[in-house]
Amino acid sequence: MKKIIYLLVIVFIFNACSESFLETAPNDALSPSTFWKSKKDLDLALTGCYSGFEDGGSIMYRDCGSDNAYNNFPWEGWTNIGNGKMSPADPGANYYGFGTINRCNEFLANADNATAVPEGDREIYKAQARFIRAYNYYTLTINYGDVPLIVENFATPEEAKVPRDSQEVIRTFIEDELKSVIGTLPESYSGAEYGKATKGAAQALLMRYYLYFKDYKNALITANSISGYSLNPTFEGLFDPANEQNSEIILSVQHTPDLYAIGFTPFLPNGIGGWSSVVPTQSLVDAFGMLDGKTIQEAESDGEYNPTNPYVNRDPRLRASIVYSGQEFGSKVYRSVEEESNDYFNKADNASKTGYNFKKYTAFMELDPGAAYWNMGNDIFIFRYAEVLLTIAEAKLELGQIDNELYKALDDVRLRAGIAPVDRVKYANESNLRKLIRNERRVEFAMEGLRRDDIIRWDIASDVLNGDLMGTKRGTVLGTIQPNGDYNVSLTLPSNLIENRSFQAPKNNLLPIPQGAIDKNPNLVPNNVGY
Repeated sequence: MKKIIYLLVIVFIFNACSESFLETAPNDALSPSTFWKSKKDLDLALTGCYSGFEDGGSIMYRDCGSDNAYNNFPWEGWTNIGNGKMSPADPGANYYGFGTINRCNEFLANADNATAVPEGDREIYKAQARFIRAYNYYTLTINYGDVPLIVENFATPEEAKVPRDSQEVIRTFIEDELKSVIGTLPESYSGAEYGKATKGAAQALLMRYYLYFKDYKNALITANSISGYSLNPTFEGLFDPANEQNSEIILSVQHTPDLYAIGFTPFLPNGIGGWSSVVPTQSLVDAFGMLDGKTIQEAESDGEYNPTNPYVNRDPRLRASIVYSGQEFGSKVYRSVEEESNDYFNKADNASKTGYNFKKYTAFMELDPGAAYWNMGNDIFIFRYAEVLLTIAEAKLELGQIDNELYKALDDVRLRAGIAPVDRVKYANESNLRKLIRNERRVEFAMEGLRRDDIIRWDIASDVLNGDLMGTKRGTVLGTIQPNGDYNVSLTLPSNLIENRSFQAPKNNLLPIPQGAIDKNPNLVPNNVGY
């Protein structure tokens, strides 16, 4: 598949305007007298805005800052965010960068110089740059709160030493920008244009913005305004790289082997050459219910769930999202619960410490176990239609509108996954329904980067990110096979204790601004939350 990002373009644009406006003035910016003339010039410059505006690997790592996942290697940036030990001197994963915003500002300041390009086309180009800039400011403000709002680049480094603007100012800017570009962005693109910002992408970001900041009325209105998308027929097929342009995808990070590739080595098991950098927790595994819609706790009480053979008759999204013992993966049976296995937690540094690995996006390992998994072209999803449906359900619940539209949104997602619809008697009251909706988001979007933001906005991070982080119980993979092809297991030995985590609210709600950024700009006062 053709992509919008090419290596030569990336190198050219990055060389032209790669520095953050908060660190240096853009003295190497592209000259209006020589560059901003033709459609080709605008295409090249806009590609520079798209390049790196979001990172597929970062999306997949982000769950390590929640109760969904664990980052095995502290130098990768997420271990100390997950256990609450980050600080300005050791901030972990760093979102505090303004290079993309710099490039968008430059684009918007110069695009209209390309008078050979029709004005209507220029407006679409500018709307894309404004969307990318708004997306980056959304990322900055949910992670750091107050940040500098800069819509024009500075001439000198000294001018760039500006203080932080309040989150209220940033929020108003994001909302106004998205509302403004929704009417200009196209409904869709095709061919090499696929992957650019559409009307639906701007609506989806605005919807997510409203939901994050608890504006449920506008979240519902915006979610209901999104049209032209539908759920992929199967959950597992959604993540098949051959099907990455399916009807559910609103926006994704584009990758191409050799040019702008994504490597899956951090997410794969040690036994097939992976690093197990990002691994699921037992808590996440336990969040997946049963085929009939019961929780595992309810099923165990009814004699329908055996904790020593726990993967029988589970929500199919568990098998599609997570590699667990007894499952065949990469032409091998995964046996992390057995001491002799190369995937046993202490067998190697790259063995999963929880005894699980993530499976999403890695269907290619089933189709081609010899795939160059360090050089793949899988697109990583940013927005998909299931989020629209679950936003409708959550917003309606919080607005007190428990009705058929709410239940249908939930049922659409659950039935697509292959599990029973919502029991409307059991989930008639607000408290039970809230637990269900929140759990649906958790299992539907595991490894898609939403969980940390969800537990913070729900104010439950202190509940779920404090205490012992556990992995699987250990035991044996048996010789008998389940109807889905997995081997049964007998897990009778103790669980793995990975670490003790601590989350302090509100201190850990925001990430610390890196000390390096404060050193370069003394006007960037640290977050006043105890760091």
